[in-house]
Amino acid sequence: MTPASRRALLFAPFALAAAGGLGFYAVLRGMRTGEYNPRGVPSALLGRRAPDFILPPLEESGVPPVTSADLANLPGPVLVNFWASWCVPCIIEHPQLMRLSREGVPVFGIAYKDRPEDSRRFLRQHGNPFARLSRDEPGRVAIDWGVYGVPETYLLDRQGIIRWRYAGPITSDTLQADLRPLLRRYAG
Repeated sequence: MTPASRRALLFAPFALAAAGGLGFYAVLRGMRTGEYNPRGVPSALLGRRAPDFILPPLEESGVPPVTSADLANLPGPVLVNFWASWCVPCIIEHPQLMRLSREGVPVFGIAYKDRPEDSRRFLRQHGNPFARLSRDEPGRVAIDWGVYGVPETYLLDRQGIIRWRYAGPITSDTLQADLRPLLRRYAG
């Protein structure tokens, strides 16, 4: 090994540490300015129509199923919510979905990898905010949507274009700061 290559190997850890430090600085700067969202995961579907799908209904739920045909030419913005009875954050989110439903915001639900009897029990216990409701037991439709965990919610405009995606439970803070302004924006 030549002396020049030894020197290069000696400085390699310093160069790697400097690159890591610059990356860390960029993340901190982005968090300070609001440009970096550590919870945000980009969705390939933003600005596009929902994928084509037909799902079976959740029997005995009292509401019709959700299909991709239901997500075009809408009277106003619609939320599509992937949820499950076994999902603890879904319980946290549920009061916000109930509130939105009472206020007239259509919420379409897709029970993700959940047994129908468990989904029905959850809705009997916590209330049913869903104007349409289907089940995706194998999770294939969720994969097409890019869902990586529940709860996950999508906002679609009147034309059925996905305008917003939120991974995690919609809390009252999220509802006020993020979702309500978007609902107003896409209502007109």
